[in-house]
Amino acid sequence: MRTVTYGAAASLDGYIARPDGAVDWLHWSDDVGAIMKEFWKGIDTILMGRKTWEVSVAMGGGGGMMKGMRGYLFSRTMSESPEGMELVSEDAGAFVRRLKEQDGKGICMMGGGELARSFFEADVIDEVGANVHPVLLGTGIPLFPPMQRQVNLEMIENRSLAGGCAYLRYRVVR
Repeated sequence: MRTVTYGAAASLDGYIARPDGAVDWLHWSDDVGAIMKEFWKGIDTILMGRKTWEVSVAMGGGGGMMKGMRGYLFSRTMSESPEGMELVSEDAGAFVRRLKEQDGKGICMMGGGELARSFFEADVIDEVGANVHPVLLGTGIPLFPPMQRQVNLEMIENRSLAGGCAYLRYRVVR
């Protein structure tokens, strides 16, 4: 079965972006680039919520799609699929369960705490990777919005990164 990883950069106080979606506080380094390069080798599918997709497009990222990747955009409000993405408006958890059973590499759930919450509550996320930055934003878009259930995690990796950042990787314990 394929693995779904929720990956995000976060402030030490648990926000993935400022209230307006800005991520001007992120620190990029060569070691982050190396982690991402290795991670993308094992991924062939990206899951993204509408808000994350819109931020990515506004930042010039083209929605986060890379050549050879399959992309699914989860939205209850959009009616047309953007280029390179397949629009999903059905139950997100059921869709991802079916996707995990198909042949392929790993699946990356990008950004979007709201979508991550629905995936955690549907019990379809297998790993969490977080690049924690040494900044307290005070407010913003949470890495983990309040959930209806507890999710137990087991650490499988931690390392210090340039700029005072820490990379943490956990497996969901079932």
